[in-house]
Amino acid sequence: MHLNTIQKIGIFFLLICASFSVNAAEIWVSKNGSDKNTGTKESPLATLQMAVRKARELRRLKDASIKDGIRIIVMDGTYYLNEPLFVRPEDSGTAESPTTIEADKNAKPILNGGIEIKNWTKTTTSINGLKKGTIWVADAPKIAGDVMNYRQLWVNGKKAVRAKSTSGNKMDRILSWDHESQTCWIPFTDKTIKYQQGMEMFIVQWWSTANLRIKNIEVKQDSARLSFEEPESRIQSEHPWPAPWISKNNGNSAFYLNNAMSMLNEPGEWFLDKKASKIYYIPRVGEEINSVKITAPVLENLIAIKGTIDSPVHHFGFKGISFQYSNWLRPSQQGHVPLQSGLYLLDAYKLKIPGTPNQANLENQAWVGRPRAAVEVNYSNNIQFESCRFEHLSSTGLDFNKGTNHNTVKGNLFKDIGGSAINVGIFSEEAFEAHLPLIIKDEREICSDEVIADNLITNVTNEDWGTLGISAGFVRNITIEHNEISDVSYSGIAMGWGWTHTKNVMENNKILANKIHHYAKHLHDVSGIYTLSSQPDSRIEENYIDKVYNSPYAHDPFLWLYLYTDEGTQGFTIKNNWIVEKKILKNHNGPQGNVWENNDPYVSTKIKNTAGIRAPYSDLTKEVVIDESWGLQEMPKPVAIELTGADFDIEKIKSTLTGFRIVGQELYQWKNHLVIYGKMTQPERTKRKLALAFPSLQIKIYENPVYDFQNFERCKDSKPASDWENIVLTANLVDDPKLQKEYVDYHTTQFEKWPEIAKGFCNADFQQVQVFKNERQLILVISIPKGENFDKLNPKTTENNPRVNDWNTLMKKYQTGIEGTKPDETWIFLNKVESK
Repeated sequence: MHLNTIQKIGIFFLLICASFSVNAAEIWVSKNGSDKNTGTKESPLATLQMAVRKARELRRLKDASIKDGIRIIVMDGTYYLNEPLFVRPEDSGTAESPTTIEADKNAKPILNGGIEIKNWTKTTTSINGLKKGTIWVADAPKIAGDVMNYRQLWVNGKKAVRAKSTSGNKMDRILSWDHESQTCWIPFTDKTIKYQQGMEMFIVQWWSTANLRIKNIEVKQDSARLSFEEPESRIQSEHPWPAPWISKNNGNSAFYLNNAMSMLNEPGEWFLDKKASKIYYIPRVGEEINSVKITAPVLENLIAIKGTIDSPVHHFGFKGISFQYSNWLRPSQQGHVPLQSGLYLLDAYKLKIPGTPNQANLENQAWVGRPRAAVEVNYSNNIQFESCRFEHLSSTGLDFNKGTNHNTVKGNLFKDIGGSAINVGIFSEEAFEAHLPLIIKDEREICSDEVIADNLITNVTNEDWGTLGISAGFVRNITIEHNEISDVSYSGIAMGWGWTHTKNVMENNKILANKIHHYAKHLHDVSGIYTLSSQPDSRIEENYIDKVYNSPYAHDPFLWLYLYTDEGTQGFTIKNNWIVEKKILKNHNGPQGNVWENNDPYVSTKIKNTAGIRAPYSDLTKEVVIDESWGLQEMPKPVAIELTGADFDIEKIKSTLTGFRIVGQELYQWKNHLVIYGKMTQPERTKRKLALAFPSLQIKIYENPVYDFQNFERCKDSKPASDWENIVLTANLVDDPKLQKEYVDYHTTQFEKWPEIAKGFCNADFQQVQVFKNERQLILVISIPKGENFDKLNPKTTENNPRVNDWNTLMKKYQTGIEGTKPDETWIFLNKVESK
């Protein structure tokens, strides 16, 4: 009897193995399946957890069917997770026999970490002065008898708004911040707002934001003083960077309050009343509350791929799977005060005596933690994510944290994500001061040889505005190429960590042919591509960066950039990137320097056209999000500002101009005339600042040139130089309005009626020629390739081109010298003011 039982069990197991062998080691999963089934297509399992266990058993038993790998095939439908899927070292495949979790043909399976909230009813009383029935209510979901906590809510896949103090996209400005008492004064005119436990302040601080739990609100007339819970109260007031700012020029830090019933008053807003175990929502126009799907996130982590340093997970992949609805609870539990890139401060303070063994002038210390991710990967290699979707996630989408290498992320969609789409590499471990270079003994801990390619990253960073499209820390041999990134709150791609030029683990990193546009939606001190620290043999090449959002609450409206090599950056070759203007910043770069070549709008149009997602993933671009209602940055344009008066304090003038980020700013002087030339936005604002600093000087703006020759527009086979030198001259028009009009008319029609003039400029390789006019006075700017000699080039304008001489003779009747010139002088050359 006992032998018969054993024989029966053996026969049953052989039947299961045979079924897998027939299906080439296929394990099927269906939302209508059962984990008691065999896992065939006809008898599918119900959960991925059981499918992975089945695959693990096949490998343990060295089943012959796994010779070419194991395919876990997931049928169409939504799979609600009650725990993360944990992939262990024992689940690893091999190069010849990988394990893949993949969608069935034409299926779109979703792994859902949330819960659907049902049975909504209209409120029967007026709330917050709204008409009865405007607000809907449902029982709040519970887990183990406790109300489930969450900070996000989605209605038919569209994120709702946690009830807040300001309407729409508006924010208020703080009045002051007292670092000693750790309190903040704010305007408080809306007395309908009532303090409630769990209420928070969301505040913009330079290149980041903070979520602060409010401990108390003390109202005094039309102002209120806020105090905050620990630990964020101390961290927020002690850490020096980034911190709340007070600015007469640009306005104080922007903020709003949120998470209180008294602020629930706009369509699309919601509030969770944990004490009453109720959730409230005001439907948007067109939302029929009992026919929409309302989802709250539960799990912070949906997938955990986790090996050890000696036993990594390897040769495991996902294809065509959607990861949706992850939670993010840290701000509700301990507040959230990031240092940068969403890495939140665990401790931070300013040094009374600056300097550390690594950096002599360092003034602050900081230790950071890492936000949770929907999909987390540690100590793993040869992991692949292809054609997957990461959507409706509260914090990071995909995180390669530590000890990962030779992994591939290609052809995926990252959309509607609260934090960074992708984090990769160690930033600073919790016990490791954030400004130290990472130098480790066991290189297996490094994230290296990863490829992130052909992904669409759009509408991300929408919860923690200081996060990024792709954020890489201490990484080596990383390739980030042909991705498209749009609609982000801060920068597109960041590479590096540590703010130091000291040698560390980073080297040979590549950012190539990415398309980055519509970024900097909420913050400034921002760039399409941003770098930190020493990274020898690294490259940033052939990227296309364009279209910068205009943030209404940025601390510095001029500090937006296309390329930004920040503190300690060295070892990069940065070339052939298509950018609209040379709006770049090389900030405290390392002593070994970086190579900059051909980063401008004159690089090959092929670079612009081929950047971004390639086939076979091109269809992803149909999902690109662009917020058309959000304004774009005004592009810098050529402007000359002339100061006339007595002695000039050149250094003070330069200091006054610092905050305006004038592209290619140069100063030129002749006697009591000083001309500032470059590409700038808001020149009137610049003029006002100069007028306040130098009230005795006369200041004039020259903009919108009456004549504008550009080499790349007018010269056949033009190859503009990457760097220019400017020759600046000034003259007056004769004091005759009729002749002044004739002069302007001649220049307006010159390209059509006098084409020889432009031909002469082409022959001389002039890069541009611009004529500005303010009343009678003219300023002429001639740009030539850097290193060339104007006296050598200028005669080429008339070689075999006699009509140029005719033009010059004609123009003499319209021009005369400015005040202070000799009788025979017309055009005066201004001398460039060299930097000290």
